[in-house]
Amino acid sequence: MTGKAPPGTAIYESAEALAQSVAVWVCRQAQASAGPFAVCLCGGSTPRQLYAALAAVGARHGFPWAGAHWFWGDERFVPHDHVDSNYRMAHEAMFSRLAVPQANIHPIPTVGLSARDAAAAYEATLRHFYGGGQLNSGRALFDITLLGIGEDGHTASLFPNQSSLDERRRWVLDVKGPNGDPRITLTYPPLESSRKIVFLATGIGKRHILARVWSGDRSLPAARVHMGSSVHWFLDRAADPAEGSADGQRPKRD
Repeated sequence: MTGKAPPGTAIYESAEALAQSVAVWVCRQAQASAGPFAVCLCGGSTPRQLYAALAAVGARHGFPWAGAHWFWGDERFVPHDHVDSNYRMAHEAMFSRLAVPQANIHPIPTVGLSARDAAAAYEATLRHFYGGGQLNSGRALFDITLLGIGEDGHTASLFPNQSSLDERRRWVLDVKGPNGDPRITLTYPPLESSRKIVFLATGIGKRHILARVWSGDRSLPAARVHMGSSVHWFLDRAADPAEGSADGQRPKRD
């Protein structure tokens, strides 16, 4: 079972080519936005390359930094200067290289409060930015939501077989990772409240799990993301399930 590549799939020759091309795409999306441009960031090595590329591309092509707001889909419950912090990664790769208004960067709080209180505080931040307590299908919270996919099918910090997968009322939860480490994650409703949802995947280790997600295996959290928004799958060639399939059928590449 390979799974058919969904519409909106683009496959690049390398992770570096993916990062450069998607950075240009994000820049164009921001430039076309009439109002504040909100991006929900994810962690991982592939996004790190993207953020570094976006810093360079944005500097060259006039990314509207003053009008962009940055949020996180999940975070490990560690200080922001910790090596495992998603905030730290994005800061080092992108924000430290640019004159981004500090008020436009909205990290998940991780110091001086409990994980549960941190989740509640970040939910309040999102609701304040959105301007209401109920998500409206006609108005998205984010312009772009960036998501990764783990080899176990998790996305953000929504892991298989956890009660967080069924949460629809709360926007942000404190959860445990597979090793019992505390994390903060957005739930499906805010992640899905986006004009465009972007999945990023690189490396041969992602082939099997992508095939399962594309086949609709709802035991995998990534497969349970509601695809009502405009969804894009950006992969490198190594992650392409068709590379290991018998028929070799592949989606169109950009």
